[in-house]
Amino acid sequence: MKRTRPVAYATSPLLASKAPVGRSRFLVVALALGFTALAARAAYVQVVGNDFFLRQGEVRYARTLALPANRGKIVDRNGLILASSVPAASIWGIPEDVEKNDPAVHAQLAEMARLMGMPLPELLAKLEDEDKTFVWIKRQLDWEVGQQIAALKIKGIHQRKEYKREYPEGMAAAHIVGFTNVEDEGQEGIELAYNERLAGQAGSRRVIRNRLGQVVESVGDLVPPVDGQDIQLSIDSKVQFFAYQKLAEQVELQKAKAGSVVVLDARTGEILALANYPSFDPSSRRNLTGEQLRNRALTDVFEPGSIMKPFTVAMALEAGLVTPQTSVNTNPGHIIVGGARLSDVKNFGVLTVEGIIQKSSNVGTTKLSQMMEPRYMWDVYSTIGFGERPQIGFPGAASGRLRPWKTWRPVEQATMSYGYGLSASLLQMARSYTVFANHGVLLPVTLIHRDRPAIGVQVFSEKTADAVRHMLQLAAAPGGSGQRAQTEGYSVGGKSGTARKQEGRGYAANKYRSWFTGMAPIDNPRIIVAVMIDEPGAGIYYGGAVAAPVFSQVVQQSLRLLAVQPDMDVKPRIVATAVEEEVLP
Repeated sequence: MKRTRPVAYATSPLLASKAPVGRSRFLVVALALGFTALAARAAYVQVVGNDFFLRQGEVRYARTLALPANRGKIVDRNGLILASSVPAASIWGIPEDVEKNDPAVHAQLAEMARLMGMPLPELLAKLEDEDKTFVWIKRQLDWEVGQQIAALKIKGIHQRKEYKREYPEGMAAAHIVGFTNVEDEGQEGIELAYNERLAGQAGSRRVIRNRLGQVVESVGDLVPPVDGQDIQLSIDSKVQFFAYQKLAEQVELQKAKAGSVVVLDARTGEILALANYPSFDPSSRRNLTGEQLRNRALTDVFEPGSIMKPFTVAMALEAGLVTPQTSVNTNPGHIIVGGARLSDVKNFGVLTVEGIIQKSSNVGTTKLSQMMEPRYMWDVYSTIGFGERPQIGFPGAASGRLRPWKTWRPVEQATMSYGYGLSASLLQMARSYTVFANHGVLLPVTLIHRDRPAIGVQVFSEKTADAVRHMLQLAAAPGGSGQRAQTEGYSVGGKSGTARKQEGRGYAANKYRSWFTGMAPIDNPRIIVAVMIDEPGAGIYYGGAVAAPVFSQVVQQSLRLLAVQPDMDVKPRIVATAVEEEVLP
């Protein structure tokens, strides 16, 4: 066999030739620069720019999970829950991980959509989101529904435990309690006013997740959440519910636009009930309107009309200008002041000061006002709180209007004596009557439960306040304008009012507000109740006929709920006689 001679590569003339010196140096320098650049880059990545690259790495596997704090409860004066947080499941997904084209997965998605009450096309549209790594699908589902969705084990679908608010009293207490948004932040009512105290402080936990969103390890220190504080209101939920129920019935019966009722504890100034109708369900707020959200008892101001007359009488008594039995001549049933004719509904003739309140005489209160200086009347009105925003720590409370006394013309002083030319909210009117229930002391009002007696302001003497309170009893008795306010077993006193609504610079021809404000039992008042019915449309509009019956029902049931002993024998209800009532201007 012929052997092949090996090739001697070492003797190749190509290898034997020497490379140019310049090229060799260039290659060496190029390699050196390359290694230097790599070393510099490595040094930059690992030393100089280390924080940036660590952050970029962590973004891909590490997350800081918020640990929501449990929002504080809102409870009534007896500890019954008005608002509380319950666990909820919020569903989110990673769109790129959901195999939507798989028939089995598509069937699971259909079942998931059914459980959430969401159309399947809407769910699929969410999974087509531009962000392929995260999308919220539905927030704050019932916890049980979340567990059912988790049991489907759909790849790319995850959930987070959150809390949502529940409101057991529903529409009855909606305007007081308010509501939160999906982020558990207060938006209205007490939820908004005390959001910081209720919310607490969220905690956090640093974790490592895999690409499926599953937590595989906790890193760093755990920051525990701090739960929010509970808020105890002055509201009595039973009184609140009954007041709302009777108000709603009367608004519907009278075909009225709206209505409000306020119940105060006459001894402490605590608000036992504050209801408005129409209302809303704070747990289901779709298609809400401004009419439903308005807390009319606090935000709506109106000319109070005849329910201001007791203050005019009290001022005249306090100044020593008259006594309860002083005679005032109201003939011929009208009076001319500054060229304007101010009238009663009929000629009452000669009335005592007590009779002025009982018959609700505009001429009588006008004559009393003419005995007083404008500044004196303004000082008393201001002390009572008219023209001043109620300090109750609640959003939207209105101040009303009380013009400076120096601008009053004689006719304006006259009309203010019976409640025109100034404005106030229903809450302000309810508070103002604490001076008659507390022997001349005006109490501050509150929505927060008080642990100690309130400190009030002495406005009138005890003698004056008690005398006017007796007159209020006469006004609610047979022959008075508010006789339909009477109750079975409890003595009452109060004043009705009716006025045309303002429209622009004038007054509407056929739109009225009707109200009644009073207290019971009359000798030792326990509660003050103020009622307003806006635009009654069933043919009657006098406050004594429209608002007084609500007052009667709320007083009777509230006193029973508060375990107040009757101060009168229970007799068949007196059938009220027809009584005319002034409607001005």
